[in-house]
Amino acid sequence: MKKVYVTWHDVQRQTQEILRQLQKDNWKPDYIVGITRGGLTLSNLLSQYLDVTMYTLDVRLRDGEHVPCESNTKLAEIAFGMNDGRHSGARWDVGQRKKVLIVDDINDSGATINWIKQDWENTINKKIDDNVLYVWDTIWHQTTRFAVLYDNVGSEADLKVNYAAEEINKIDDPSWIVFPWEEWWKWRESQTHHKWLLSLPLMHQNAFVTRVIWRDPLRQ
Repeated sequence: MKKVYVTWHDVQRQTQEILRQLQKDNWKPDYIVGITRGGLTLSNLLSQYLDVTMYTLDVRLRDGEHVPCESNTKLAEIAFGMNDGRHSGARWDVGQRKKVLIVDDINDSGATINWIKQDWENTINKKIDDNVLYVWDTIWHQTTRFAVLYDNVGSEADLKVNYAAEEINKIDDPSWIVFPWEEWWKWRESQTHHKWLLSLPLMHQNAFVTRVIWRDPLRQ
C-alpha cells in the first residue's frame, strides 16, 4: 500500500484550520479528550491554545492491537451531565452538562467513534438503570463533538465528524497516511519536498521552525 507522509508543517496548518472552524462556530469546549495514541498530538495542541483541560482515552482498534479499550465512566458522566441529585433531585441536569471535544488524528473506518458512542451510552444506561438513549440525541453534535485531521467520507461511523481539516476518500485512494510522530526518525528521508529546508545550516532550520511554531494560528 502506498504511504503518504504528513509533515509537521502540514499538522500545524491543519490544526489552524480546525481552530478556525471552532471559532466560526463560536464553540469552545470545556474539555478535550485525546484518543490514544494518534489523537494525542492534536489534542495537546488544541488544549494548549484554547487553554482547556485535556483528558486521554485509550481506544485502539487497529489490526493487531489486542489491547482492551478504556471505558471511562467519568468522561461519559461529564458529557451526559450527571449529578448526585442533591440539588435538583434529578439524576442528570442539562445545566451540569459540559462541552466535550473528542480528538483523533483520522476518522478512517469509523470504528473508534462507534466504540465511544456505544460505550458512553451503555455506561450511563447502566448507571441510571433506565433507558436514556434518547437523551444522547441532545448531546452528540451539540455539547459533545468530534475533531480530526483527516475525515474519510467513506467511514461507517454512526456519528459524523464536526471538525475536520481535510476530507479524504479511501475508496478512491486507499493510501496509508503516516503522521510525523509515527515515523519521526524517517522524516529526513521521506520528506523529499522539504529538502530545501534540510539543506540549510542547522541554525537557519531552527529559526524557520521557531517562526512556524510561534505564529498565532488565528492571526495569519
